[in-house]
Parts: sequence; structure tokens; C-alpha cells
Amino acid sequence: MKTGFLTLDAIEAFDRDGYIVVENLLDAAETELLGTIARRDHALTAARVSRADGEGGSVDLVVENELPADSLYAAIVQAEPLVTAMESLLGDEVYHYHHKMILKEPRVGGAWTWHQDYGYWYNNGCLLPDMASCMFAVDRATRDNGCLQVLRGSHRMGRIDHIKRGDQTGADMERVNVALQRMELIHVEMAPGSAVLFHGNTLHRSDQNVSENPRWAFICCYNTRSNNPYKDGRHPHYSPLLRVAANDVATIGHRHLQRL
Repeated sequence: MKTGFLTLDAIEAFDRDGYIVVENLLDAAETELLGTIARRDHALTAARVSRADGEGGSVDLVVENELPADSLYAAIVQAEPLVTAMESLLGDEVYHYHHKMILKEPRVGGAWTWHQDYGYWYNNGCLLPDMASCMFAVDRATRDNGCLQVLRGSHRMGRIDHIKRGDQTGADMERVNVALQRMELIHVEMAPGSAVLFHGNTLHRSDQNVSENPRWAFICCYNTRSNNPYKDGRHPHYSPLLRVAANDVATIGHRHLQRL
């Protein structure tokens, strides 16, 4: 995994815009391992669920609260460069809140409605929006295959009310539509292995995959230790991370692959 990517300029950009893009956060070998493992992972396939998007499509995903021991997934979530970056951005020790794989297949992968992650996580007993996610592109992410979209600076709006939309929960569109008039809409197109780190209050969505190409994405979600939930919810309470050296990510990935 790349090291030294969180510069002072990147921290300022995250505070200002609510997100930063890190090109090639995983190198080519690590990215190939992630794609190969995910597509051979029978446990991941068995846990796959669909969520109707309210727009006539559905998104397949797998959400996991536990980090599988000696797995590439756990190695990425706990990789020292990423954990250190998240702690710098959020100003506190972070822990694994959950991770997920988004599986947008060609021509059938659905949309994600406009939402804030904290719009969901608020109801899990997290008092503060001191939370963030890192989305890795497993496949190339483009406008055609439904890449992530963000509203630059929307994290400064605070938490917006969320309502049910299909099988998903989406932000109040009255406020979103005004935000769309006043804030810059960014399509986060990324090469495989690149990543976007975004704040828990950043408004984001993705369109349906209308292309012939898949768009799988791996998302690591973090909460801060001081924001430990005050009640039980869907995702875990604080537990310290076992930090993984950047150079060990591929080694762990090879061991994971050999077990499949």
C-alpha cells in the first residue's frame, strides 16, 4: 500500500471538500489480488444481498462487521498508512466500524440514492459524525458504470433527515436539490487500486451501471474511539485495530488466495 499520501494539502482538501482521492493507494499486485480473491470468495458470494434502488434497479452488496483473520480484507482495513491517515483526518484513534463490497454488474447494477453515511449511522447510537470511509476501486470506475458522485463541501451541511427509498435510505431531496444548485457535483472516476476517502456527512450517490463493464468496490468504514456508540446497533463498538505494515498487505493477500 502507498505510504506518505496524506499531505497537509490533502488534509486541507478533506476539511474543505469532505473527500480526497488517492491514486494507486493499492499497487497493481495488491489490486489484482483484491479482485481475484473477491471473485473467488464463496463466502462473499453466499452473503450477497440485493437492495432495490427506487429507480427500477437494485444493488448487490456484502456487509461484514467482523474482520476475517489473516485475510486481505482485514489487511487493507488495518493497513498502517490508511489507519494513520484516517486518524489524522478525524483527530482521534479509529476502529473498524464495518467493511463492504459493492458489486455492480454490467447492465444490471443499480443506483445508490443520495445519502450521507452518518444519516444511517446516527441511528446506531453514534453521537458525532466523526466517521469516514475509504472506497477502493476494484474495477475501473467511470460515469458509464455508475461511479461514486459527491457534492463538494456538503459535509458542512450537517446531518440531513433521511427517509426510506426502495430498500435504501436516502437524504431529504428538498435539501439535496438545493445543494445540487449551490455545490459542485463531482464524478469520482478512478482506476483500479485508487481510492476516495470521504467524511461521514458528505452527500454521495451513484448511478446505475449501464455499461458492459462491472464496477466492484471495496469500502472500509471507520468510527472514532471517542464516538463509541452509546447503544447497540447494526455495527460494532470500539475494538483496537491490529495494524498491518504496508509491505505486508500483499503477503497476507497471497496467503488468503492460496486458501480459496
